[in-house]
Amino acid sequence: MPPEPAVKRTVAFFDGQALFHAVKKAFGYPYPNYDPKALAECIAGARGWRLTETFFYTGIPDPADNRFWSHFWTAKLAVLGTRGVQTYSRSLRYRNQTIRLPDGSATTILVGQEKGIDIRIALDVVRLARENRYDVTDFQPGSRPLGSRGRSQGNFHGARKMDQDRLCLSFQSYRREPTRNQWN
Repeated sequence: MPPEPAVKRTVAFFDGQALFHAVKKAFGYPYPNYDPKALAECIAGARGWRLTETFFYTGIPDPADNRFWSHFWTAKLAVLGTRGVQTYSRSLRYRNQTIRLPDGSATTILVGQEKGIDIRIALDVVRLARENRYDVTDFQPGSRPLGSRGRSQGNFHGARKMDQDRLCLSFQSYRREPTRNQWN
């Protein structure tokens, strides 16, 4: 296997809806005012990595279902695209969901859900690894690395380049730093 690169190339993958809900839960922000490119640059820079690409994925409501959020996400993706972020979107799928109210009664509401975003992220992670476009990937909250189930046992996961005699590591930036060198 080749030696560890002095400066690792990284690609950041963001699940936009999951990141929004994680930020909302952690900081109380009711509005997705984050900048994924700036966040990726900050994380990469803090670790001495060179950010080569940023990918952003999200579901978008149909304008007939929610005009405000449909316009918001469409405009946000357009701006991200002008900043060099690769974007991918899908229409939300709607289904009825029964919820329990505090008084014990139940009601049914229409809930929009993303379908296919995680699969698209996984396909892009594998494709870019096979194309030798990164040494380290940066997954943001909600994006689950290939091969992980439920809770992670640390930062790094096995997105490996088996056909190029080289190891690629995937990293979740919201986890703690590892205690040993993962390149060995």
